Amino acid sequence: MTLWGGRFSTKLNDQAWDLNSSLPVDQRMAIQDVDGSLAWASALHKANILSDEEYTSISLGLDTVKGEFASGKFLFVPSDEDIHTAVERRLTELIGVTAGKLHTGRSRNDQVATDFRLWMLQAIPHLLSAFSLLQATLLEQAELAGETLMPGYTHLQRAQPILLSHWWLSHYHPLQRDRERLTDLIKRVSILPLGSGALAGTPIPVDRAALAESLGFAVASPNSLDSVSDRDFAAEFLFCATMTGIHLSKLSEQIVLYTSAEFGFFELSDAFSTGSSLMPQKKNPDVFELTRGKAGTLIGLLTGLLATLKGLPSAYDKDLQEDKAPVFAAIDTLLAVLPVIAGALRTITTKPERMRNAIDSFMMATDLADYLVSKGIPFRETHVIAGKAVRVAGEKNIQLEELSLEAYQALSLAFEADVYQVFDPLKSIEKRNAIGGTSLQSVKNQIQQIKGD
Repeated sequence: MTLWGGRFSTKLNDQAWDLNSSLPVDQRMAIQDVDGSLAWASALHKANILSDEEYTSISLGLDTVKGEFASGKFLFVPSDEDIHTAVERRLTELIGVTAGKLHTGRSRNDQVATDFRLWMLQAIPHLLSAFSLLQATLLEQAELAGETLMPGYTHLQRAQPILLSHWWLSHYHPLQRDRERLTDLIKRVSILPLGSGALAGTPIPVDRAALAESLGFAVASPNSLDSVSDRDFAAEFLFCATMTGIHLSKLSEQIVLYTSAEFGFFELSDAFSTGSSLMPQKKNPDVFELTRGKAGTLIGLLTGLLATLKGLPSAYDKDLQEDKAPVFAAIDTLLAVLPVIAGALRTITTKPERMRNAIDSFMMATDLADYLVSKGIPFRETHVIAGKAVRVAGEKNIQLEELSLEAYQALSLAFEADVYQVFDPLKSIEKRNAIGGTSLQSVKNQIQQIKGD
């Protein structure tokens, strides 16, 4: 059966039917559709549209349908155009013509928007839990890293020494922003469209505030015309998912680099590595490469929905049938990726000696300039002097710490014998004790603050 056939004298073209049908996608919202129908039946009953007997019959029938979905025993038929049609068709099979009263005063327009929002309200907490698992792993690694040093990079060139723990935490905070965005999004998802009808609002005197509360929504939508077409929440979710994908891609790119023989800072466990079908020696970071690749897919999902929404007129348009697939795909992607990345990072082996050996005295050139600043010379001058020292050492093919005191004093008489202390990377790190810096105490403060939050 269809829910709209009375006006038509012929059935829909078979190919047009296949194009029009959304069941392959929206059957994922089956439980939410039944829950919404149960709440609507209750609202109709309270509004005296359904008698006690009719309400009981519909409620029991819907409970049976819900049980069939939950157990996987629900059987779809070729005439099921969408999940709403399937539920009503099955309800009719169970209780007869009384099922036809359930749709009184509502439209598939407000129904599907309600289903979608309800599904997202139930899915986001699962996603937040997956975030927490990965963040806990990053925090654990930061605590385990202790005083391990590593080279920090800008432009992929050695820059300044940092603590490995500082590096781990640098990937914790982007994920925290992602979690905060998702958490904040909940209040914009938690707006009930049901009762908006097709566009003008329901003529049935239902208590929409009570209806919203019964389904776990914060409020009922304030404008029926807007509520049936609003998909801002879906686009916003895809933006949140895309930002997460970008953050995971950044982390993955660094793991791919740092597990290479050229860096050798980390080694992945065999459980989270793959091999080559040709080269027996290979140990590939495929899970991180796949994660890096999926960031591009997430960007595509976001831009696809934004392009769909661009320029739509008021109220519901069938273009909006394209809203759910990208959201479902994005959530599936993140729920697949986040636990795997957490597992891979939890079992990773760090190579402290390799990291320490990658730090050279040229990385303390800024400390050299700061040393002269402490002698009262303006930083703009000390920057030039330190740069000249770098050039002289490079020309001699030696490290900065190997330049003689005479060579330093030839650049500035402010240099004294204590200049060589600036080339201790741990001392360099300990100087950076401001909030958010890489010193041991600053990193401890970061960890304490995270645990306190």
